[in-house]
Amino acid sequence: MNGWEAESDAANLLNGLGIETDLHYKYMSELNGSEKVKVLLAQALFGNPDILLLDEPTNHLDLDAIAWLEEFLINFENTVIVVSHDRYFLNKVCTHIADIDYGKIQLYAGNYDFWYESSQLMVKQMKEANRKKEEKMKELQEFIQRFSANASKSKQATSRKRALEKIELDDIKPSSRKYPYIDFRPAREIGNEVLSVNNLSKTIDGVKILDNISFTLTREDKVALVGPNEMAKTILFKILAGEMEPDEGDYKWGLTTSQCYFPKDNTAEFDNNDTIVDWLTQYSPEKEATYVRGFLGRMLFAGEDGVKKVRVLSGGEKVRCMLSKLMISGANVLMLDEPTDHLDMESITALNNGLVKFQGVLIFSSRDHQIVETTANRIIEIVNGQLIDKITTYDEYLASDEMARKRQVFTLTEEQVEENE
Repeated sequence: MNGWEAESDAANLLNGLGIETDLHYKYMSELNGSEKVKVLLAQALFGNPDILLLDEPTNHLDLDAIAWLEEFLINFENTVIVVSHDRYFLNKVCTHIADIDYGKIQLYAGNYDFWYESSQLMVKQMKEANRKKEEKMKELQEFIQRFSANASKSKQATSRKRALEKIELDDIKPSSRKYPYIDFRPAREIGNEVLSVNNLSKTIDGVKILDNISFTLTREDKVALVGPNEMAKTILFKILAGEMEPDEGDYKWGLTTSQCYFPKDNTAEFDNNDTIVDWLTQYSPEKEATYVRGFLGRMLFAGEDGVKKVRVLSGGEKVRCMLSKLMISGANVLMLDEPTDHLDMESITALNNGLVKFQGVLIFSSRDHQIVETTANRIIEIVNGQLIDKITTYDEYLASDEMARKRQVFTLTEEQVEENE
């Protein structure tokens, strides 16, 4: 059973998922929440199982760890059954999609994009077929009503009546999927000067998280913050949102900007006894209840949902409330720290579309590869507290980053050869 290789196999799995070697012999109780999830995932992958059952395996993984998991599963020779809201991940990994909808399960060969297109096409074709049948039924009914009492046409009317009885409409059941409508509309146009960050530094618990960083944002920027250090990204967001002071340096927002911030941890936002309507009203420039309820309706809070207490909402409902807050604010600069956490596939798709259409400035972090690739035109990675800043798409950045790593390995190899010589 390859027992001699067990320890090295376990180490390779842990390293691939981002659990560094110095953590391998610590107790589970000493790890943080994200690290524990990665170890549990490695435990499931370990030992070449016949069947892998993975329920949202990309949760709490950074983009590098997700990319590693994709390659692992692509090369895994046995059966994998996975539930995930990561569309890019499903496209990379899956050979079949089991669609659970309309009260039944239907299996499609192909990846997520193929399933989405074919299932949408199937419903469209059924609706079009029903439309043509209804037109034919109406035509037959009109003939029957017009000529049923006419002796010379009675046989034709009887024939058409039999034809009418044979026509059956396809039963198109309502889908259980509900798509919110997300549309971020700035209340005012943004000027050329957006944000200037100068020599920012921040140390947390003796560790320098941000080290003398500087950058500027312009009115065309859609910036994705990437990299494995989630704390660095969150600390930068908190500083720019005015929730935390830097140790050194400063930043300045342009006079024409208005900012709205989506925090990674929204616990404090909902630690009160407000109803959903009251909670959102405090952020709305227009206090009329019907106006506020309109924004909640877009996010699938209908009717009596508005009087629910925010304290008892699920994680996904709280995120949808936060997105309502962003929409109703009319801000022309949006800062979002992992907004897809707790969202279902339909909400993520709606958010993706909303971010692509947004006419303001965007700075965000997300584990969703497709959102980063389709939305960002600039990538900032925080490495050891400092910035790598490139005007590029995410896929182009990954390709250039991979080439840089290969060049670095090649250079180190040359140096080692020279030393040996």
